[in-house]
Amino acid sequence: MFQIIQRRYLYFSISLLIIVPGLIGLALWGLPLSIDFTGGSLVEARFVQSTQSVDLEQVRQAYATQGFTDVSVQTTRDASSGLDNGFVARSQALSQAQQSAILASLATNYGPATVESAETVGPSVGREVASNAALAVLAAAVAILLYVWFAFRGVEHSYRYGVAAIVALFHDVLVVVGLSALAGHYLGWQINSLFLTALLTVVGFSVHDTIVVFDRIRENLRLYRRMDYETVVNHSVVQTLDRSINTQLTVLFTLLALALFGGETTRPFVITLLVGIASGTYSSIFNAAALLVVWEKREWRTWFGRGDRAAAAA
Repeated sequence: MFQIIQRRYLYFSISLLIIVPGLIGLALWGLPLSIDFTGGSLVEARFVQSTQSVDLEQVRQAYATQGFTDVSVQTTRDASSGLDNGFVARSQALSQAQQSAILASLATNYGPATVESAETVGPSVGREVASNAALAVLAAAVAILLYVWFAFRGVEHSYRYGVAAIVALFHDVLVVVGLSALAGHYLGWQINSLFLTALLTVVGFSVHDTIVVFDRIRENLRLYRRMDYETVVNHSVVQTLDRSINTQLTVLFTLLALALFGGETTRPFVITLLVGIASGTYSSIFNAAALLVVWEKREWRTWFGRGDRAAAAA
């Protein structure tokens, strides 16, 4: 039998190696919030008659002539021509006249522009969206804690299962947030309203996998009453391993195809989902159940002092 739980500190260390760089990036650069949260204007335009790809530096210069120096720009590709003949720009709020002047300036190089979408969000609306996003994640975490606690009420120390599920959930949230901080700095990604959708989806998948593992632990505790708790937990994780991995692989393959062949504007959203769901599968298998064993044996007593784990469990 695979010894998964017995190597729990190895898997905890792997999680730290993944999470810590993201937290460092978050501390240094913060989250790259889009206009959905900070307020501003988003313009998506395409030069349908252009025979060359859009130069991002020229787009930034066109914005600079109107007094906008802090602009995030990405190109978008036309599937029929294979050219990056469009762009998506996020900036401070601009007027209709300023938008028209920017596009007219670019038209000298790329021809007339077709505006596919244009929106402006005020700063007060952005702050409301940000507060609602944080509230949504917090409300989901509290609801999950209470639900798991209630669902496992027939098991000794049922609250531990709820707490372990929440810890695994926040593991996945930290992975996603850290990725966004690093991608925002190095790739120019920005967090928009789709990020909240991705984050809540990751939370749902993470808890789903964790409950599957916990439910098998509950069943095996009734079947193997004389077996050591750590052995029962490891046996349960191994039993659900194939199901968890195979179920998530079907989702991951679909997301990978979307990330490779989907549009530029949805790629950050898809990759966020891809990483988050992969993290959720990992935390459910290697972290959540292991936390129950650490709690049962009270192993934290030996983390910063002498003695062995056997003494801590006594």
